[in-house]
Amino acid sequence: MTIEQQPDLEKREKPVTLRPLRPWLSAQHTGLLLAVALFVVVAGVYLALYGARQGTLPGGFELTSTVNNATPLIFAALGQALIVLTGGLDLSVGGLMDLTNSVAATQMHDNPGGIALWSVGILLIGAATGLVNGVLVAYGRLQPILVTLGTLAILQGLALKVLPQPGGTVPAGLTRVVAHPDRPYGLAVVALAGLIWFVLHRTRLGVSAYAIGNDRQAARAGGVRVQRMTVLIYLTSGVLVAAGGLLLAATTTGGDATSGDVFTLTSIAAVVIGGVSLFGGRGSGAGAIIGAFVLTILINVLFFAHIDPLYEPLSEGVFLIFAAALTALLGLLLRRVLRTRRAGR
Repeated sequence: MTIEQQPDLEKREKPVTLRPLRPWLSAQHTGLLLAVALFVVVAGVYLALYGARQGTLPGGFELTSTVNNATPLIFAALGQALIVLTGGLDLSVGGLMDLTNSVAATQMHDNPGGIALWSVGILLIGAATGLVNGVLVAYGRLQPILVTLGTLAILQGLALKVLPQPGGTVPAGLTRVVAHPDRPYGLAVVALAGLIWFVLHRTRLGVSAYAIGNDRQAARAGGVRVQRMTVLIYLTSGVLVAAGGLLLAATTTGGDATSGDVFTLTSIAAVVIGGVSLFGGRGSGAGAIIGAFVLTILINVLFFAHIDPLYEPLSEGVFLIFAAALTALLGLLLRRVLRTRRAGR
């Protein structure tokens, strides 16, 4: 063997390492990986139950319906995830969904101009709500839970003022574009949500959300304008939640001033299942999107499992506690393993 051949041999005999996988085995991505695992398990159970009851697998209609039902929660969960990443919690999500749904059902007209105009108006309602929440939290130094609990009550009152009883009609043109029952347009909405998160978490706003959630003082020392960025984060969150309300209106094709109430808790649940830490600074909007799908498919699982509708909230609560406990436990174990490996080098 010549001297020139020696380095090549050493290169070939060099043991294979797991370095490329280490970023994905970090604590930052633990929740996301577990969310994917939960999604696979729940989807598998749904397919098995559907096949057992119907004698076939779900078709295009069932899959399209599942996607359409998930899209309002996906955007509500994205908005909630931004707030949770900063270490806060937004309880006004349900009220904003109520108001935007009511406005869409009573004010929109079935023509492109009316749909576009009121869609922008609804997003501005979300921006205004987020702005108020953000200013009170950032500059008023009030607790996010207290602030958003107050705005929740205000928004619910406004929703009832706009639509005192269920009714109204959402333009068919809006439904055809974002929630068509026979076309998989909902997949484009999901892709849009993923694109929004992909862009957001690479911008100063997304980076600031993580920094503020990890250590507010360190973020300020690192040059983050904490108060200003907090306001922008809440404003962006409000726009995302308002988009969820618009999608809810398009999916249900009618208005109800209380239909969005459930999204306060389900958006938090989707965030938790998606692996976003309630302590802030850790998690991913992609996980929140997956968590929204897990909760949506779980409803189908409970239906085909013939669970009494009266016990569905109980079943969902048990599942949420189990998922949150499993995420916390496996995350702790993984962090210990990584810490032990680093110490043993």
